[in-house]
Amino acid sequence: MSQFRALLGVLRASGGGPLWRGGGVTLTRCRPHPRRECSSEATPSQTVISSSSYVEDMYFAWLEDHKTVHESWDTFFRNIHSSSTPGEEAERRPSALLQGRVAPHSPDMTQKVVEDHLAVHTLIRAYQIRGHHVAQLDPLGILVADLDSFVPSDLITSIDKLAFYGLHESDLDRSFRLPHTTFIGGGETTLPLREVIQRLEASYCGHVGVEFMFINNVAQCQWIRQKFETPGIMRFTSAEKRTLLARLIRSTRFEDFLARKWSSEKRFGLEGCEVLIPALKTIIDSSSAAGIDSVIMGMPHRGRLNVLANVIHKDLNQIFCQFDPKLEAADEGSGDVKYHLGMYHERINRETDKNITLSLMANPSHLEAVDPVVQGKAKAEQFYRGDMFGKKVMSILMHGDAAFAGQGVVYETFHLSELPSYTTYGTIHVVVNNQIGFTTDPRMARSSPYPTDVARVVNAPIFHVNADNPEAVMYVCRVAAEWRNAFNKDVVIDLVCYRRFGHNEMDEPMFTQPLMYKQIQRQEHVLKKYSDKLISEGVVTLQEFEEEVAKYDKICEDAYSSAKDEKISHIRHWLDSPWTTEGEPKSMTCPPTGLDEEVLQHIGKTASSVPVKDFDIHPGLSRILRSRADLVRNGQLDWALGEYMAFGSLLKDGIHVRLSGQDVERGTFSHRHHVLHDQKLDKRTYVPMNHLWTDQAPYTVCNSSLSEYGVLGFELGFAMASPNALVLWEAQFGDFHNTAQCIIDQFISSGQAKWVRQNGIVLLLPHGMEGMGPEHSSARPERFLQMSKDDPDHFPEFGGDFEVQQLYDCNWIVVNCSTPANYCHVLRRQILLPFRKPLIIFTPKSLLRHPDARSSFKDLAKGTRFKRLIPDEGPSSHSPDRVRRLIFCTGKVYYKLTKERKQQNLEKDVAIIRLEQISPFPFDLVKAEVEKHKSAELVWCQEEHKNTGYYNYVRPRLLTVVANKRPIWYAGREPAAAPATGNKSTHLNELKKFMDTAFNLSGFRERND
Repeated sequence: MSQFRALLGVLRASGGGPLWRGGGVTLTRCRPHPRRECSSEATPSQTVISSSSYVEDMYFAWLEDHKTVHESWDTFFRNIHSSSTPGEEAERRPSALLQGRVAPHSPDMTQKVVEDHLAVHTLIRAYQIRGHHVAQLDPLGILVADLDSFVPSDLITSIDKLAFYGLHESDLDRSFRLPHTTFIGGGETTLPLREVIQRLEASYCGHVGVEFMFINNVAQCQWIRQKFETPGIMRFTSAEKRTLLARLIRSTRFEDFLARKWSSEKRFGLEGCEVLIPALKTIIDSSSAAGIDSVIMGMPHRGRLNVLANVIHKDLNQIFCQFDPKLEAADEGSGDVKYHLGMYHERINRETDKNITLSLMANPSHLEAVDPVVQGKAKAEQFYRGDMFGKKVMSILMHGDAAFAGQGVVYETFHLSELPSYTTYGTIHVVVNNQIGFTTDPRMARSSPYPTDVARVVNAPIFHVNADNPEAVMYVCRVAAEWRNAFNKDVVIDLVCYRRFGHNEMDEPMFTQPLMYKQIQRQEHVLKKYSDKLISEGVVTLQEFEEEVAKYDKICEDAYSSAKDEKISHIRHWLDSPWTTEGEPKSMTCPPTGLDEEVLQHIGKTASSVPVKDFDIHPGLSRILRSRADLVRNGQLDWALGEYMAFGSLLKDGIHVRLSGQDVERGTFSHRHHVLHDQKLDKRTYVPMNHLWTDQAPYTVCNSSLSEYGVLGFELGFAMASPNALVLWEAQFGDFHNTAQCIIDQFISSGQAKWVRQNGIVLLLPHGMEGMGPEHSSARPERFLQMSKDDPDHFPEFGGDFEVQQLYDCNWIVVNCSTPANYCHVLRRQILLPFRKPLIIFTPKSLLRHPDARSSFKDLAKGTRFKRLIPDEGPSSHSPDRVRRLIFCTGKVYYKLTKERKQQNLEKDVAIIRLEQISPFPFDLVKAEVEKHKSAELVWCQEEHKNTGYYNYVRPRLLTVVANKRPIWYAGREPAAAPATGNKSTHLNELKKFMDTAFNLSGFRERND
């Protein structure tokens, strides 16, 4: 109560202005709602302080229209008029009319009424803000879900707490008018204090705890209040209860069946949170009713088989056969364990009788890694379908409590949720809150009260619910679906449950959580609780319940019998993102990637101009565009123009191009400028690439948030949706990809082998030793090459179209282009290939503006194609048998080598070969060069340190080419722990040293001697 007395004291002391007169009480003036009253049992003269300004407002409103004020005010003013003298009535000022009429009422009584109403309003707000802290959320009754045993002092958990508000037990039966910010009254505007508290406790302190008052949107808060405060709103029909029971039976009996048949197998069952299955189906039902026809889901391993069976409707026999140790794998890759696999299925939603497509994404054990992938795929489907506000396609993400709080990618994914180029218009997050990690107590696993607190950063409401109350869970899921449909924002459902067994079925949880698991052993199953409840209510009979159980048990037994006939496991049956073109290519060929001169000229002119009137660009950009125009007139292109040619020509052919990453619109090195900004009008931009052709595909270029893990995962998911798109992610610097290593290792490198899922994503990784220090130098090519699956000791046969077959057999393509034309060709080849593979491109920095790193339009002419290897076409090519040294290299170092060779006048003695495609290794072209230069020493030269870069990948393959009969020498930096030196002088000395090594034609002979 102290804060109210302090407030009144401050206001009383402020003085001045219109006053509330009543025993010296001074309050600031407020305009009352003309139909709002303080108490249903008191007249205005009894309950409202005699403020002249307050009453005048009410009086003038009454004069205009008697119906605009509450009936008590109407009666009050009529009585005053009837008892006033003609002079008083003529004055028409309530301050005069009221003089002496409220004197009998004591000032203390007036102040008490005001304080009590303020107290009740604050009490209501306290429950809305903090009621979830005392909600009965833990089914086990052991822990407080928010890890805080402190009970908020402003919640009435006992009668003595009334004193906090200056109220007493005697006030419980007094009626108070309710504020506009609550719906506990239903159709009533006043309630006794006792009823106010009871209804608040029912709304906020039962089996549902609602966190929402941090949301800064009044309409959204009101919407949530109405959903949870309205009396009797959480009601279900008998038919809805029977459906819920049937779904709970399937969820529970599925796990029971697996436990009986394969008691010693890991399956990561759902026991303890069986309500997840009816919860997901309720979300899908409600969303389907609102118009959603495609749902993309991601989840961890716990409960995945149950979701596949009872939500996606995967054939049970295909699930059961995965437990057979004799099941042979089809020759489709490595495959994956059953609780990592995904599924895509189209079916009729039985509740809405509408078509719906469900896709559960495959994912690794790396918890939460799939989150941005799901979001990217959902965004792509929305984009291709023209679903501008997410009314047809949505995503659902399931999480574990420990991972949701602990994994940073959750935060990264949330921060994409409302960015224009990344939003999916609301995701429903379902947290299976086992109240434990693997063996880690939540009190040791997070600093936040709830595992869901990360969602507060985007104003997502959080609904905590006791998972042993199925009806409360279903209601919360229904509200969540309605929220997403109404506001297109994220929402979180926190299913507070338990894990009946250990982390897996073979694990012993009693080692670390003895008290919890003693309680779990005593805990009655939720199916038993709910079936008993419905039987006691007369909703179902015991016989009906048992028949439903027997019916599903028979379905499982029949599927088990048919599963024995399955001899081969086809991973393709578990594909989560099928393409109509997927499978073995009809033709293992790739057409040329060159372009017509007219196309090149048209794209070049657009790239070097601003075809918009009154659009003021930066003077520096004007110079860049003029330089581009000069290049186009001369039939040349630099790196930026080469990229423009690739993107623009693909857009012409109807191929969507999406470029995403940090600062990609301008380019980290200020070379791209795909989005032009008017220098005089804020937010006025122009994207010339979207105005190349009248019927072109759209071009999306979008600066991302400062995230790698989340954004690369998102773009990977986007690339999954369609093969007819070029989706590129550019790292600000190449080494930044290491914060997204999980996506690279678990999805991009091995995704097709594990899940038979093709993906054509392109990674642009700026790379090069420029003397700028250990960071921002190396894109770590050695890591990508180490994960390339080609055999260094196997010399392949060169039959058919060897280039395309090699690409088809690899897990990804790694290139380091040295010319703009080759960069353009490799991007176009990525789409023209009859299949999709990830493409890793180490892009340049200094070469972006290097005068020698230019290409001619002739290099992109019709009939030309990507060069996996560029031979030396200088003087050494005229007499290859006289060449003394054959240097193989890749990327930027080529220009250093040619400059040094020229300075030393060794152009006839040393041939320099550029390896543009490093993996898969171009055995055929390398063999041809080696045979052409039979007398030459073979050297690999790189600017990277010896233990990094390409050397350890290239050397064994070069030895295979020469059948280990000729040595492969190394010219480059010595091994080092850091990717590059931070000292400029050291950098230059290192460069000079390995250049001397590369061109000392007697150096390697001396080593042999």
